[in-house]
Amino acid sequence: MNSLLVDSHCHLDFADFADREDELLAAMKSSGVGWALVAGVTLERFPTVLALVERFPNLYAAVGVHPDTQDGQDPDAATLIRLADHPRVVAIGETGLDYYRLEGDLEWQRNRFRIHIRAARETRKPLIIHTREAAADTLRILEEEGASAVGGVFHCFTETLDVAKAALALGFYISFSGIVTFKNALQIKEVARFVPLDRLLVETDAPYLAPVPHRGKLNHPALVRHVAEEVAKLKGIGLEALTDATTTNFFRLFGVDGNA
Repeated sequence: MNSLLVDSHCHLDFADFADREDELLAAMKSSGVGWALVAGVTLERFPTVLALVERFPNLYAAVGVHPDTQDGQDPDAATLIRLADHPRVVAIGETGLDYYRLEGDLEWQRNRFRIHIRAARETRKPLIIHTREAAADTLRILEEEGASAVGGVFHCFTETLDVAKAALALGFYISFSGIVTFKNALQIKEVARFVPLDRLLVETDAPYLAPVPHRGKLNHPALVRHVAEEVAKLKGIGLEALTDATTTNFFRLFGVDGNA
């Protein structure tokens, strides 16, 4: 049995955590969280992400440019493929579509998404998908670009049950964040009950979205335990069973074994 949890998505390279890495890793250990994946959001910050995962053997990285990012270097497939050629880089992302904050012609966002998918297919590494108010286009582009060949995860899932079913049909996993602990998150709780145990992950998306009872405070990987406890409760199973499943899923999806 895997007795340690995995935070499958966080941003420990952000300024909120500067010079606190040892403290955060100690908190993870004390909360039974064995590993975490640090997802890239810009190419400019990726060296910081890489330095973190090279320093701490229980951290992994993903390389990508967040769909909200308009300033900075725009990725091309060759750059993503080159940066992904590192043993600690286990995924491409986070990437996807976000129509919530941006307006106007967003074809550039869709083109960027396609570039990430092509890089993932070339490297044979899974995708970490961010989608917000863009589910139809996200699913369409994944299908058009043959993303099922590599799979991945819809991180911080906030969509409908129908979107979850479509993502699962494409071979993707579903990851739940602290939002699932919020009292009014009824739709997400419904999805958590539905998603098969062998296709489910948990995450913090730290420093954002701290789970109850820490809502409104700075989130960090140790708090993924609260997410796991809520998902286990929703599925009517024990925390140990949920931990074993989600950690096994993480190792399988990202092709790692949990060893340094």
